[in-house]
Amino acid sequence: MTLTTVLPAPADTTEAQEQAPEGAAVLDAVEAFHRRFNVFPSESAYVAVVLWDAHAHLLDTFDATPRIAFLSPEPGSGKSRALEIVETLVPAPMVAVNASPAALFRAVSGGEGRPTILFDEIDTVFGPKAGENEELRGFINAGHRRSGVTYRCVSDGQGNQSVVAFPSYCALAVAGLGNLPDTILTRSVVIRMRRRARNERVEPFRARLHTSEGHALRDRLADWADTVRDRVMGAFPVMPDGVTDRPADVWEPLLAVADAAGGDWPERARVACLELVNASQSDDKASIGIRLLTDLRDHVFGDIPRLPTAAVLEQLRSLDEAPWGDMANGRPLDARGLGQMLREYMTVDNKPIVARNIKSAGAVLKGYYAADLADAWIRYCPPPTP
Repeated sequence: MTLTTVLPAPADTTEAQEQAPEGAAVLDAVEAFHRRFNVFPSESAYVAVVLWDAHAHLLDTFDATPRIAFLSPEPGSGKSRALEIVETLVPAPMVAVNASPAALFRAVSGGEGRPTILFDEIDTVFGPKAGENEELRGFINAGHRRSGVTYRCVSDGQGNQSVVAFPSYCALAVAGLGNLPDTILTRSVVIRMRRRARNERVEPFRARLHTSEGHALRDRLADWADTVRDRVMGAFPVMPDGVTDRPADVWEPLLAVADAAGGDWPERARVACLELVNASQSDDKASIGIRLLTDLRDHVFGDIPRLPTAAVLEQLRSLDEAPWGDMANGRPLDARGLGQMLREYMTVDNKPIVARNIKSAGAVLKGYYAADLADAWIRYCPPPTP
């Protein structure tokens, strides 16, 4: 991708903004504000973040809210700054770093108004100690849907316990290193942040100077949201071809906001939707199982109807930039590990994919048949690259 220099947005309203519908003009202004302080990896990322900011003001009109995740492989990539700018633009921001699940669900279900949760350093939660934070993951996942609740036992002060459902539905943005659990990633718009190049410049963010500017834009977003609330509530935006199921759930609120705003936002939103959905589906880290199936289809079997397990493993381990030569503790993928991973998927006859006998040169070897893998390839793998 060609790197571009990011310059501060002009202070004066442009002629195009003056002629744009009010919603489009507001979103244009929010985008310009982000561009002053944030370098995102693509045009689609700017579009997605702006739409996410706006959707937080219309949360009660949607059946689900996408999470937005600013992730990067290294520190110093602008993740926390992205959350800082978002904080100035969304309603009732609640900055959470290592917040407990109890604190979060009580804040969301309290009577003071639903917060927009901004969770920085999420990698400290879902890193090596991920197993200790299943409760937090459950809260984040449940809050994706309007119907999501968190159940807790509550005492009446007299020794009696009753089960109480605490609402968990809220807008949530996270930032962190590495990746997130699959269950959160599939509910998120993922922005893969990277360090700024030398020719990418941004304006320094000074909270005392610029927070009030963000708040003025937040108030414009809120005022505009009130004028389109009824229209957005009944909207079912047209999805780009190929965007279905969970990705459609994630993007429906953002496309509804873009359609309500008008101008060029409906078109830009759908371009961003396709680009970011395709990027998330091709992310090798999203599912090691899908990576295995795809490598078997594209690099191992090809037109070969069956292969012994030893040949399959040899081909997998020889692939450049593939994980199969170093799976755990420096050990390559072996026959047992391969069998365990493939057993999770089914053949067209709804039976687990397992190694079967292959007759070869008078000997009988264990191996895999392409016909057994064909159904899983269709259901789980991205389309083959031409």
